[in-house]
Amino acid sequence: MRIRLCMHERAGSNSWNARYMADDSLRPIIVKRIKKSGGGHHGGAWKIAYADFVTAMMAFFLLMWLLGSTTKGDLQGIADFFQTPLKVAMAGGSGSGDSSSVIKGGGRDLTRTNGQVQRSDQPSQRKTFNLKAAQAELAKAEQAQLQALKMRIEAAIETNPMLKQFKNQLLIDITSDGLRIQIVDEQNRPMFALAKAELQPYTREILLEIGQLLNGIPNRISLSGHTDATPYSSGEKGYSNWELSADRANASRRVLVAGGMDETKVLRVVGLSSAVPFNKDDPFDPINRRISIIVMNKKAEEAITKEAAAVDPASLQAATAPATAPGTAAPSAAPAATPAAGAK
Repeated sequence: MRIRLCMHERAGSNSWNARYMADDSLRPIIVKRIKKSGGGHHGGAWKIAYADFVTAMMAFFLLMWLLGSTTKGDLQGIADFFQTPLKVAMAGGSGSGDSSSVIKGGGRDLTRTNGQVQRSDQPSQRKTFNLKAAQAELAKAEQAQLQALKMRIEAAIETNPMLKQFKNQLLIDITSDGLRIQIVDEQNRPMFALAKAELQPYTREILLEIGQLLNGIPNRISLSGHTDATPYSSGEKGYSNWELSADRANASRRVLVAGGMDETKVLRVVGLSSAVPFNKDDPFDPINRRISIIVMNKKAEEAITKEAAAVDPASLQAATAPATAPGTAAPSAAPAATPAAGAK
């Protein structure tokens, strides 16, 4: 009886399912809603992380650049700043940099019991320097530089055919003022035109070669012009040996600069006339007519600069002011006179 009832129920259920499948209106409607969460593959969170990474890298490379461009002394100062807190630096006591060991008073010296103290409380170590010995070493090194320049000039004279033929007229020596290069006259081969400041072509070539060599060392130079004792017909009143020697020295300066020498190296250009003859026994000797180029050492250079610094510009201007009355013209320079017999 029970089996028969179950079979009846199954038959009824099958018939209802058949009607349900046949009628679509009886089917339930199922709506699936998909929740979309932020981020994921197409989100913007990775951009923030990438920006943080780029900022950190830029800060890192900036730090590396600062460390690379900072001097060793500045780096030590920065390290001391972080190892010495402000409170310790001002009031003394212990700090984070008071020892090379984490154990108080430890480090290499196990007997050390005190921590970091104020720098001003520490006994300072006085260092003494021998000033005379240091100056002697500098003078010795400078002398070696001038000697090396002398050897280079002598080698250039030997290797240059144009300079070699004037070897007897190029006198190079070391003096108390520095390296002296003298270009002297010969009886039949003057360096300048007769009684003028016009350089001969070969004199110009010599000065052009020397001008290139003088840039090898930082020392400054002094130029001086010399003549023999043959006077002009007007004596010392008009254009004399003093003006001629000064004009020749200045003409030599211009050629040296044209040859490549730095114009700021020239410290002094003077004309000495026949006051300092090369041949003291014969003041009319042609060798007295010369141009002297001195590559000065520091001692000679300081002597000239101190001499110029001792002059008061205000008093110098007052002393050199013309004493002419208002409305009157200053006297004009005397015309150049003709020299007496003999070359100059």
